[in-house]
Amino acid sequence: MKYPVITLCGSTRFKDEFMMAQKKLTLEGNIVISVGLFGHSGDEEVWDGMDEGTLSKTKEMLDDMHKRKIDMADSIFVINVGGYIGDSTRSEIEYAKAHGKKVRYLEEL
Repeated sequence: MKYPVITLCGSTRFKDEFMMAQKKLTLEGNIVISVGLFGHSGDEEVWDGMDEGTLSKTKEMLDDMHKRKIDMADSIFVINVGGYIGDSTRSEIEYAKAHGKKVRYLEEL
């Protein structure tokens, strides 16, 4: 059996919504790829001494790694609570579209 692969995208401040979407999509028969760290929900390692205007090496690596996760997926599912889509997520959506991936949203636009 072939299970569709979905990569979750969105702000890591929405940790609870990420976990709920992962559970729901998995129960629907999908393989779900998610984020490894929730930088906006307490995983300080993401910021690694980053200050305004600079990207930490860790953040750069995680952003690039997430694009590779999109490469592995058939589609992405955007966790856009309250319609919020930040710059990183916006770039992931554009990347997914440019690579022919289907884009779905938690909250319709």
